[in-house]
Amino acid sequence: MITKTTLTKNSSLIKADNLSVKYIENFFDFDQSQLYLKHLINDIKWKREKIRMWGREIVTKKRIAWYADEGKSYTYSGSTFHPDQWNELLLEIKKYVEQYMNFQFNSVLLNEYPNGKVGMGWHSDDERELGVDPIIASLSFGANRDFIFKHKTDKNLEKIKIHLKNGSLLLMLGSTQHHWKHSLPKRLKVREPRINLTFRKIL
Repeated sequence: MITKTTLTKNSSLIKADNLSVKYIENFFDFDQSQLYLKHLINDIKWKREKIRMWGREIVTKKRIAWYADEGKSYTYSGSTFHPDQWNELLLEIKKYVEQYMNFQFNSVLLNEYPNGKVGMGWHSDDERELGVDPIIASLSFGANRDFIFKHKTDKNLEKIKIHLKNGSLLLMLGSTQHHWKHSLPKRLKVREPRINLTFRKIL
């Protein structure tokens, strides 16, 4: 059973079988979001994403970056990322998220989607470095995109779609990562870029 509880005018809590998600629609207002988007595009040390498919390394159209405390590397999709040092922009954004959540993060994965032709397939943020029941705080800047959850094993449970808006914050809590996958499907009509920041705590 899926339940959606409106907490405030701009936030809601979504719960299902072992899924706990909080969505804050206007965590940052439009002007602040556009300013952050501009600086993120220009001030981040972006790298082309490389993934392994059919035994080969493929460079995708998506750009990524990994910033974290010293020594907090991260491995996913067969690649290990060593952190760049925090810059003032990311520390400022991290401060707002941490103050809201009363929780400390030590890393952030950034993804830049140039348009709706680029998406993200089904996956979970359940890597060993994140520990049991990781807290993931996901910020969106730029184009609005759909974000979909599906249960890993129970095909009878309906998928859950959230429309992530510019300046929104999505919190994935509890055992969500162990029981559910999520994806960012392609949307060919979307022509604007989107930047996503997922704050994490590496053990």
